[in-house]
Amino acid sequence: MNETEACIALNLIPDLGPVRLRRFLDVFKSPQRLLTAKAEELRQFPGIGQELAHAFSHWEDTVDLQAELTRIVDFGADVITQADPAYPPLLRQIYNPPLVLYVWGELTERDRHAISVVGSRKTSHYGLECAKRLSYQLAYAGMTIVSGLARGIDTAAHQGALAAKGRTVAVLGSGLMELYPAENQALAERIAAGSGAVISEFPMLTTPDKGTFPQRNRIVSGWSDGLLVVEAGLKSGALITAGQAEEQGRNIYAVPGPIDRPTSAGSNRLIQQGAKLVMAAEDILDDLQILLPEKPTLEPTPGRTIEFAGNEKAVYDAIEEEETPIDAIIAKSGLPPGAVSSTLLALQIKRLVKQLPGQHFVKLL
Repeated sequence: MNETEACIALNLIPDLGPVRLRRFLDVFKSPQRLLTAKAEELRQFPGIGQELAHAFSHWEDTVDLQAELTRIVDFGADVITQADPAYPPLLRQIYNPPLVLYVWGELTERDRHAISVVGSRKTSHYGLECAKRLSYQLAYAGMTIVSGLARGIDTAAHQGALAAKGRTVAVLGSGLMELYPAENQALAERIAAGSGAVISEFPMLTTPDKGTFPQRNRIVSGWSDGLLVVEAGLKSGALITAGQAEEQGRNIYAVPGPIDRPTSAGSNRLIQQGAKLVMAAEDILDDLQILLPEKPTLEPTPGRTIEFAGNEKAVYDAIEEEETPIDAIIAKSGLPPGAVSSTLLALQIKRLVKQLPGQHFVKLL
């Protein structure tokens, strides 16, 4: 059994958190040594009672390591430990780093330059547009967008990064084979296919519950140099993540919202408490400029020729000089509805197109 396999086995033992495991590993020095220790030897150390000593010394009675290894291979995932160079260095430094990370996709050196984006699941059109636009611009500038693949702001953040042809990391509150929410399966597949990675610290078949999401959130906040809260109510889980980010010494940013809107109450409160108010990606990049070789140009310069990618020109040309319904854009472009919708999102984030009520669109340039 190698070190990675031993870490996977330890991670499969029920009712063991990362803090307790780290304490035991500090004593036994290696995961293999911890798994092969006798119960009598284990009980000599503080914090290891009879029940826990039995769980370690008889771990093969409750853990099917080979089955888990087979699931990992069949799924196409990898597992990295804190000893692996690919393990995010900032995450390794937090108080309770995950023992293992299941990785679906690929992590690169670029993913060390990251910003985490979080917010409410129940959000407004304003919040979604802010999340998409800011994530697009930050990803375009070279930052990896880290979020939790949840409904609402998380989804918009991942979509914005993908629209910019940038990188994004989705951190799950479940195992890779129990992806939640199921409606984001296609989004997760797109991320894993070459635009980043889907990550979990939980064994492959772990189902989500009320305890797994707060545990997941410390990874979202701990991965990056800063955390951006786009839209959050006073009881939003995003505020818990912001609290974890503060404990981890991360920069905290927040997008202001209308004072009469409950979905903005939490993010506005963060600004009152000292979070940096964000109105554009530059507000974050100015703080994190040390990570980037030069300040990027996020907006088209006057007189510059518009550069299109993929289906963007066909969709842009299908929009008339006056507001155009989406059905007319689909008909004129000849593209499938799904392709038109995703391309319109990319054009909106580039500030070339604006959406009006009733699924109508107008050109901005």
